[in-house]
Amino acid sequence: MFLEDMAAELKSKRVIFVVGGPGCGKGTQCAKIVDKYGFCHLSSGDLLRDEVQSGSDRGKQLNSIMESGALVSMDVVLTLLKEAMLKNKDAKGFLIDGYPRELEQGTRFESEITAPACVLYFEVPDEVMVERLLGRAKTSGRVDDNEETIKKRLKTFHDHCDKVLEHYKTKGLLCQIDARGQVDGIFGEVCKKVDSI
Repeated sequence: MFLEDMAAELKSKRVIFVVGGPGCGKGTQCAKIVDKYGFCHLSSGDLLRDEVQSGSDRGKQLNSIMESGALVSMDVVLTLLKEAMLKNKDAKGFLIDGYPRELEQGTRFESEITAPACVLYFEVPDEVMVERLLGRAKTSGRVDDNEETIKKRLKTFHDHCDKVLEHYKTKGLLCQIDARGQVDGIFGEVCKKVDSI
């Protein structure tokens, strides 16, 4: 009940969902948005990895799911996001990075927390994402940065993402960004979208 009472405070917060396949550059762009606009950046992937590194029972279960390339349960992700937002409730707004990964995650977030002001979708061809992730794998040490898992992650992303994109496009909230270019050029497009909301 305490979490629900606290969550009422989040209803008025500006939330931007940030969506895109693995390796599309979401994290880089989110860092730039945080610097310019003062939003709190919450990455569902980072929250999951932090939980894994904590060594908790929940973290151990999450690790085996993530290693297989499958999606973590919606309840766990929503709980982690809600906890993180409440810890940062004084922020000007929230960038929710890598969320929603499937339509029900988005609709539940809307009903249990708040509706997004917009959904930034970083669009990149699969072959570019694979190339970027294999490059990152040389230094990241992440269990999910190997070719086999990358291909599974891309398939999972596409299997679920189309419905998410269609839903927010219908609501007039989808902002598509071509994320193949240089970081600063992409950020210029991002600023136009963020400024418009």
